[in-house]
Amino acid sequence: MKLDILAIVAHPDDVELSFGGTLLVHHKLGYKTGILDLTKGELGTRGTPEIRAQEASDAADILKLSMRENLGLADGFFENNKENQLKIAEQIRRFKPRIVITNSIYDRHPDHTRGAQLVETACFIAGLKAIETEWDGKKQDFFRPEKLYFSIQSTAHEPDILVDISDVMDARRAAINAFKSQFFDPSSDEPETFISSEGFMTMLESRAREWGQRIGVEYAEGFKVKHFLGVKSLFDLV
Repeated sequence: MKLDILAIVAHPDDVELSFGGTLLVHHKLGYKTGILDLTKGELGTRGTPEIRAQEASDAADILKLSMRENLGLADGFFENNKENQLKIAEQIRRFKPRIVITNSIYDRHPDHTRGAQLVETACFIAGLKAIETEWDGKKQDFFRPEKLYFSIQSTAHEPDILVDISDVMDARRAAINAFKSQFFDPSSDEPETFISSEGFMTMLESRAREWGQRIGVEYAEGFKVKHFLGVKSLFDLV
């Protein structure tokens, strides 16, 4: 199956918290989207890997994904090494996405920063003919995505791109709330974490509203890039 957009992120819920709305927007436009979670989030303070797997499946249904898989790397300890680069390169060659979106270039959670670096490297080596990989016993063709975009997570960054998600904001909220073990619940007996506070959810909502205001819409999500963005007409930006 060929995808138009493949999100490759460190943890289940990374997409939902930062760019689930963007995947929903592109699904509505007819594009095929998917998520590859690198770890099961097994070091998380709240919930269990099994609970998070079910929550990820529930969120995938809300986001209308064509696929969601988990690579099973070690939460907190995965490295940007040859073995992991090749594992991700296999998936990039398997799904041949035009666009890959990954974690933040720099964030408070070291897995996010390291995950972004790992995915960036894997996108590059996936396009090298001399590097051989196989899937289902067949040699894969080399392939490199057209664009790599970095999400903006807990640490504030000035976005390079803003995507209008106003029409899908309710579904974005539902996808976030699918991870009910992780986020604000006044009735929960589990310990509070950075992302489970009521203030964290307020920040997410406020950020989307602020970014929307910048482009004259109600809500938006932001991304960073490391490459120049070009258009054939200035009207492409309207």
